[in-house]
Amino acid sequence: MQTDPPLGPADKLISVEPPQAPRAPDPRPPGRQPRRATARFMLSHPLHILSLGFGSGLSPVAPGTIGTLFAWASFAVLSRYLTVIEWGLLIVAGFFGGIAICGFTAKKLGIDDPSPVVWDEIIAFWLVLLMVTPVTLTGQLWAFLVFRFFDMVKPPPIGYFDRRLKGGFGIMFDDLVAAFFTLLVIALWRMSV
Repeated sequence: MQTDPPLGPADKLISVEPPQAPRAPDPRPPGRQPRRATARFMLSHPLHILSLGFGSGLSPVAPGTIGTLFAWASFAVLSRYLTVIEWGLLIVAGFFGGIAICGFTAKKLGIDDPSPVVWDEIIAFWLVLLMVTPVTLTGQLWAFLVFRFFDMVKPPPIGYFDRRLKGGFGIMFDDLVAAFFTLLVIALWRMSV
């Protein structure tokens, strides 16, 4: 294929390439690209093990749901050893500790609210299960489904808190609100039957 020789300066004025749209600037500081949560990352610090739900948050599909299932299974196991008071203390300590733990891991991952961080789901669902116990396995399943609905869909005001509150407190607080609405739905259902 033969190309025509350039005619002169006028050829430079004619652009044959389409103009490119300007790129939005990257909001992250230079050099701060988000990291992927992997098993190696999780094992690099003990706080990552907690925030990633002992590996349940590493699920490639629905880590929040897998984290909540982990919460359910661990509640069943730990309930043999913990009293209601001890559960209450564990949940309170887990919430306030979770603010620092989840914030630390989110910062290391370079993401405001990383989906592999599931400590918030674990603490919130432990609270739901503690408050509805004693309940049948079917009742626990309904509690699980209602909690997952509120945590995934984030209807108002949960979505508002999720967007406005940042850092470890924001990660923990929106799931606490989802737990509150789950308990409200269960209480209303129990009153209606």
